[in-house]
Amino acid sequence: MGLLTPGAPRSLMADQYRVIKRPLIKNAVGQGAATLNHANLIMVTSALAGEGKSFTSLNLAMSIAAELDHTVMLVDADVARPSLLRMLGLPPGPGLLDVLEDRAQLSDVLLRTNVDKLTLLPSGTPHPRATELLASESMRDLLNDMAQRYPDRIIIFDSPPLLLTTEARVLASQMGQIVMVVAAEATPQSAVQQALATIEAHPLKMLVLNQVRTDAQGGYGYGYGYGYGYGYGYEHEDRGAQAS
Repeated sequence: MGLLTPGAPRSLMADQYRVIKRPLIKNAVGQGAATLNHANLIMVTSALAGEGKSFTSLNLAMSIAAELDHTVMLVDADVARPSLLRMLGLPPGPGLLDVLEDRAQLSDVLLRTNVDKLTLLPSGTPHPRATELLASESMRDLLNDMAQRYPDRIIIFDSPPLLLTTEARVLASQMGQIVMVVAAEATPQSAVQQALATIEAHPLKMLVLNQVRTDAQGGYGYGYGYGYGYGYGYEHEDRGAQAS
């Protein structure tokens, strides 16, 4: 499925995720250019569906789990269309929404994995008022607790697309960092700009250019490239990344 796994041989994709995660980790531990609230809470989103945000969330979590000094919690916050458990071949179960409704304790719904430093928090039982639950005082209290309880833990939220639901915008207001995945040669520039406008007030927005097809002239000739940048621009971190 193209997912990073512990102990796998070094690969182009693994190196690209090393490039992507490094600024995120620096920000999370307070070594970035700006002081951020809840800097260790990272939301991964996109403008539209099908751009690879869940794929990016999972691989980013796997890459950070390989760090010596950090642990990772991966939260399936796409409560309308959760996919992380399905991608990992796991059955649905209680999770975030159940905790917010006081139907479960966080410690009871966290899933340990065979990756020592990675835990999963499923989205939980579908709820007709999911947006209101994510905007509730219970959610704010939960995020404060999650951000402060384990100073070495980085928490990644696989969020809904910004232009398709309101849940993503609610989550964004409480995140320390936002990563927006853009599908190369697929997502209209207008959609990217519109999505960024919905989170304009957030102090730190980053872009990952996903599914870049490289050729022999680009140096790799296969696979995917990832770009990393701030705001509306891109900073090329490898030759496989392209800006449109």
